[in-house]
Amino acid sequence: MAGWDEGNVFYSDQQLEDNDVNVADAATRHTAQRKFKEFIRSFGDVKGPFPYRESLLQNPNVLQVALEDLHNFDDELSERLRTMPADYLPLFEQAAAEVLVGLKSKVAGEDGELEEPNTGDVQVLLTSKEKAASIRGLAANSISRLVKITGIIIAASRTKAKATSVTLICKNCKNVKSVACRPGLGGAVMPRSCDHVTQPGEEPCPLDPFVVVPDKSKYVDQQTLKLQENPEDVPTGELPRNLLLAVDRNMVQKTVPGTRVTVVGIYSIFQAGGSGPEQKGAIAIRQPYLRVVGLEQAIDAHKAGGSMNNTDEDMDFKEFARRPDAYQKVCGLIAPSIFGHDDVKKAVACLLFGGARKRLPDGVRLRGDINVLLLGDPSTAKSQFLKFVEKTAPIAVYTSGKGSSAAGLTASVIRDSSTREFYLEGGAMVLADGGVVCIDEFDKMRPEDRVAIHEAMEQQTISIAKAGITTVLNSRTSVLAAANPPSGRYDDLKTAQENIDLQTTILSRFDLIFIVKDARDYARDMQIARHIVNVHATADSIVRGTEVQDKENWLRRYIEYSKSQCSPRLSDSAAQLLQSNYVKIRQQMRQQNDENGGSPIPITVRQLEAIIRISESLARMQLSAVATEEHVTEALRLFHVSTLDAARSGITANLVVTPEMRAEIQQVELQVKRRMGIGSFLSERRLIDEIMRTGLGESTIRRALIVMAQRDEIEYRRERRVIVRKA
Repeated sequence: MAGWDEGNVFYSDQQLEDNDVNVADAATRHTAQRKFKEFIRSFGDVKGPFPYRESLLQNPNVLQVALEDLHNFDDELSERLRTMPADYLPLFEQAAAEVLVGLKSKVAGEDGELEEPNTGDVQVLLTSKEKAASIRGLAANSISRLVKITGIIIAASRTKAKATSVTLICKNCKNVKSVACRPGLGGAVMPRSCDHVTQPGEEPCPLDPFVVVPDKSKYVDQQTLKLQENPEDVPTGELPRNLLLAVDRNMVQKTVPGTRVTVVGIYSIFQAGGSGPEQKGAIAIRQPYLRVVGLEQAIDAHKAGGSMNNTDEDMDFKEFARRPDAYQKVCGLIAPSIFGHDDVKKAVACLLFGGARKRLPDGVRLRGDINVLLLGDPSTAKSQFLKFVEKTAPIAVYTSGKGSSAAGLTASVIRDSSTREFYLEGGAMVLADGGVVCIDEFDKMRPEDRVAIHEAMEQQTISIAKAGITTVLNSRTSVLAAANPPSGRYDDLKTAQENIDLQTTILSRFDLIFIVKDARDYARDMQIARHIVNVHATADSIVRGTEVQDKENWLRRYIEYSKSQCSPRLSDSAAQLLQSNYVKIRQQMRQQNDENGGSPIPITVRQLEAIIRISESLARMQLSAVATEEHVTEALRLFHVSTLDAARSGITANLVVTPEMRAEIQQVELQVKRRMGIGSFLSERRLIDEIMRTGLGESTIRRALIVMAQRDEIEYRRERRVIVRKA
């Protein structure tokens, strides 16, 4: 990453000052500065009579100006600032400093105190409500113009001292001269000859006589950042683009890696460092960077104005939330192309809306994000759920467990090739801060990589202690993971521990765990086949239409609105109901563990907090400030059909199977399938007698029939006297 250090000192023997200065241009600049002063002093709007004057008195170091206000005041001045920001922004800051001196003198005069006014620099930060451009859209015609882009900060350098003016002294005549430095990553142009008039008998100054006096030079703080495109803006199959940012003064150390920002800056260029032959030959090549003149974090913008600006749409959302079937309607918009899996869709809806984050008086933070694990057979639409969430969630990152390392998921420490400086670069869970991380093939991850996300899933932070860098990054994300059992398919002949080959430490961090099975049922298979054929047959018309896209956009906007406007809490009656049910669940699981020898999914306080989060997310779907007993009842139902059913799945204590018995059961299944076609029926007694002739015992045969009934392969009718083969 070239250009992390500030610019070099350049030598030039050219006379940069033009003696024939355009008088009209000087008059224009003087007029512009006068208009800037008038704008700060007299502009007023709905925020107050004189918002910028008051802001300057409250914070004399920074003045935040909206470009729309300047356009309403003087559109020509606003246009000049947009097209020539490097020329007019210093005039704006000088005007702000002069206005501040006048305001402080006036305040001091009213108070009867004659204090010396502070003539320090005022940094003008610009904001804009116009649509942000893409990093890919920045071209050569944007250079030296004001642009607005969005992205994620993925790396930040240490703070450096950037010289604003360099003090030079002549080695021969001791003549002192001050040279201004170009802003941003630009350097200073050092004159090659001294302008001292040589007296008779005095030795003339040689060429290049000046040396820098660092102690007498003026400096400001400067930091370089690395901005990356938002993951949702990157076209499929392409690498995300990066752009170097240069921030100074009051914007230094305001952002950390993983922060989503909106940046207003001057698209500039600088000479990249390097002394190789290819660098010497490419004199005309310059590297682009953005000199930031306005930085706004996504969270700050979210708090300041909210994510929704359309009052009519606000009313539509509130009216929708009052409908009694709002919960069902929202769940119906979750992955409409997937047939069935109603409970999984409801769990995904809870994940998208999330619960309420809490901060306790002692500083402990409780997460509100919901984590969901889908584990089961292939071809059960697990990956399709992940892809849908990636497209629908306002912030989402999709990754595969097989190709993701611990550093790729959390954060990595990288050394810059030019400055040899270490800096942090955030991974998937840092980039998805405030959103969802979709991890496919979760079971294919290496165990040491899976352990790395323990802290991120529960404490929602990532602690880094590498190469002398000790810091903590935020990873306030929900995790939606998809995994397969060790054998590829879920085997009912195995216990839950054997089918769910994940550590208890990672399983306890998932709020909902679904076992997704590919059940063999003739009627259901026919419905799925009809649904898939219809989806493929109408795919072109769906693409041409905009109804599906409008629904996805509406759901995304509704999620953003509900998160910004609603932070539900449990009611007293709902809390009592939750307490009593949690105690019952603990007693049932303790009894089951005593009988079956333990469960891979423990029922602990984390699961109680999970039910609370699910209840809050259900209340948030209806824009309710209180989670009622109805919400808790639905949350308990989802918990029962997911996590508790997963803990009770597989062979139970009443059906203990040894490896030898497992082989015999498989033989029985083979014999049953040979003697019975799909849809045929046979007496249970007759079937057992026929199979016993092969040497298998009756208890083994009956055990195999129970297993096949659990898999929906056979069905008992007429009080267990007749068996019908279903699949």
